[in-house]
Amino acid sequence: MDRNLALELVRVTESAALACGRWVGKGDKNSADEAATNAMRRTLDSIGIDGTVVIGEGEMDDAPMLYIGEKVGNGSAPQVDIAVDPLEGTNICAKGTSGAITTIALAPRGGFLNAPDMYMEKIAVGPSARGAIDINASATENLTRVAAAKKCYVEDLTVVILDRPRHEKLVEEIRRAGARIHLIQDGDVAPAVAAAVEGSGVDLLMGIGGAPEGVLAAAALKCMGGDMQGRLVFMSNEERERALTMGISDFEKVYTTEEMAKGDVFFAATGVTNGDLLQGVRYYSGGAETHSIIMRSRSRTVRFVTSRHCFDFKPAY
Repeated sequence: MDRNLALELVRVTESAALACGRWVGKGDKNSADEAATNAMRRTLDSIGIDGTVVIGEGEMDDAPMLYIGEKVGNGSAPQVDIAVDPLEGTNICAKGTSGAITTIALAPRGGFLNAPDMYMEKIAVGPSARGAIDINASATENLTRVAAAKKCYVEDLTVVILDRPRHEKLVEEIRRAGARIHLIQDGDVAPAVAAAVEGSGVDLLMGIGGAPEGVLAAAALKCMGGDMQGRLVFMSNEERERALTMGISDFEKVYTTEEMAKGDVFFAATGVTNGDLLQGVRYYSGGAETHSIIMRSRSRTVRFVTSRHCFDFKPAY
């Protein structure tokens, strides 16, 4: 695939961030999400791809735009699958707290795991700890392995975990092991990516979050040479039945990075609010500044891009 697709994708995430950035701190997560989704949809349709959304805002009946199975792009080659989260961290954006991003990933047709909209248990690390993690092992054992791989003490490690009651025992074990913890309210794609960025202050992501977000994180980690394992967490028989309709029959399977994101993968994200990985949108008279990350798995190239947008020439959505 054309390497310039990476730069096309960052246009998509920038437009979404500029649109929903106007809603930061206003307490209206639905309007923020709608603004990001509309802007992302419009920009995607200007790109030279024949794309199908496989990770999106939901099923067609539940999501008016960027639903699973929706066609995007102008219809020209190449044929690709698209994974999107127009605004990861809708509550974060509404409250004006840290870590909201707009994000998208692209792979050849059939390249992404068709993850149901349900929970996934995850563990993610950067390149220096690749091969050291095992989702079937205890948190203590994983911390010991990662510390050895990174040639540091367990006490030096920082683990990002969603602040949820389901993680109480995990948090207790990690604290007993001696590692530091960064509890977040929402949005675990950006922290997973941050784990693969040297100097970000994040070493691991652990715990249970959304399965679609797991696929997006796997796409980024593949591009960066990181490592991730995920296992679906079923809360009902209805979820098991839905997984079966999507071709998933092994309910205990541990998915690797390569199984969640195959082939020549592209990933892009733009900050909406400030976080460990990216700075948020900054508006000024006549324009705004955005901070993004774009990457490609084939070349392992990772770019951080700061863009200045002049609204007199290119209005924000």
